[in-house]
Parts: sequence; C-alpha cells; structure tokens
Amino acid sequence: MKLKIKHLVIVGFAAGLVFLQSCKDEDGNINIFSIQDDIALGAQVSAELESDPTFKNSIIDSAQRPDIYKYVYGLRDSILNTGLVRYKNEFQWRIRVIKDDSTLNAFCTPGGYIYVYTALIKFLESEDQLAGVMGHEMAHADKRHSTDAMTRQYGLQVLFDIVFGQDKGQLVRIAANIKELSYSRKNESEADEYSVIWLYPTSYNAKGAAGFFEKLIQLGQTGGNPEFLSTHPNPDNRVQAITDKWQTLGGKTGNTYQSRYTTFKNSLP
Repeated sequence: MKLKIKHLVIVGFAAGLVFLQSCKDEDGNINIFSIQDDIALGAQVSAELESDPTFKNSIIDSAQRPDIYKYVYGLRDSILNTGLVRYKNEFQWRIRVIKDDSTLNAFCTPGGYIYVYTALIKFLESEDQLAGVMGHEMAHADKRHSTDAMTRQYGLQVLFDIVFGQDKGQLVRIAANIKELSYSRKNESEADEYSVIWLYPTSYNAKGAAGFFEKLIQLGQTGGNPEFLSTHPNPDNRVQAITDKWQTLGGKTGNTYQSRYTTFKNSLP
C-alpha cells in the first residue's frame, strides 16, 4: 500500500510539472490564465474601481480636458508604435488621469487599464521620465505580472470566480486594493528593463524611469509607499540596472522634452 501511494504521489507530481510547463508564457513565466482571462479580469476590476463615486469623481474628464489626454496618449502611442509591445492590439491601453496631488503613484490593471496620478506627474521633471514610468506600468500588464501578483495575493480560485462572475464581494476587495498591488523583485526588475527597451527606439531618453528613482534618492523618500517606492529592489540598484540596460542597447542619447513637460504640468488642475 505504501509503495502504491508513493507511486501515485510521484505520478501526480510529474503531471503537475507537465501542467505548469504547459502554462508558461513566451517569457518563460508560469501563468495559467489566458490572455482573454487577463482582458476580462482587467475590465471587471477597472469597472468596479470606477464605480466608486469618490474615485470616479477624481478622474479628470477627457471631454472637459482633451488636451491632457492628447498629451498622455501621445506618450502611450510612442511606446506602442515601436512594435515591441506583445499585446499592443489585444489589450485596451486606456488611460485615466487621477486628480490627486497627494498620491505619488501610477498603476496598470491586467488587460492594460492605466491610471496615473497628478501627484506623480507633478513630481516628475521631464517627459522622458513620465514615458519611462508609463512604460514600466505597461510592462507589468504586457508581461502579465499583474495577473501573477493577483494570483499570489488572492489565490487562483478567487480570480477564477471573478472572471466567471461568481464572486462580486472579492471583486470589490481587489478593486479597492489594486493601487497597492505588490509585485515580486523579478517582476519589478523586468518592468524596469522593458521600460528601457521600449523607449530606446523612440526619440526619448530611454532611461527616463531612472530619473524618478534618482529624485527619490535625492529627497530620501525610498520607503513606506506602494509600487515605485518599494525597496525591492532598492532604488539605487534600480537606477544602476536601468543605466546598465541602456548601455547594453548602445547608450543612445535621447530627448527629455523638459520644456514642453513643464508647460503640460502647469496646465494641470
């Protein structure tokens, strides 16, 4: 009997390994969700998030301020038009600018729903820095880190229930916490790397995201807040890694567009 049980355990373990291998994406990361699941989950989380009256009222209206959205969508399109974003056509890549001068953050849901806070825009000093931050957030969705992080944080069954519309309560909880989604060290490093890769073919300074971390280091603000203020990896290490990646691509000097960025910042409410 013991031998039979042991045999079954080994067979089950082997089958599990085969299953996990079959769930690897193009980057070798294990993700049992399909692209359609990412799209559905992102749409549901975004809709739930924006159904909250307080959050909804903080979104700058694109009809009233088309100039703001023309600007940020221009940055997004510079990244998408490189042809390097794998799910360029599958994901939404929709942007919402949040009027909140106290929250230094940006985030992207599965499926490419991007949220950027005015506090972050006003904190940054040049257009390449904002493009670098947006590239970082878009990479989390395109490399499917968002689904991976949500799986680790909430569990597979919870996410599957949400995708199939069976757990409204959990959807509300996830939407409320999506701004503080915790990524792994590997995922953060990969998002930094792809921010450089995606900006390099554009006219931007490809290491724009490093400017954000450099300013944080100068101000001594390297902990205590979600996402970009994460200490894993340390901001100093992230600046070095971004610079190293830029150098391996050739070290091309790009534009910061600081003057027009200042004009954009001053136009914000």
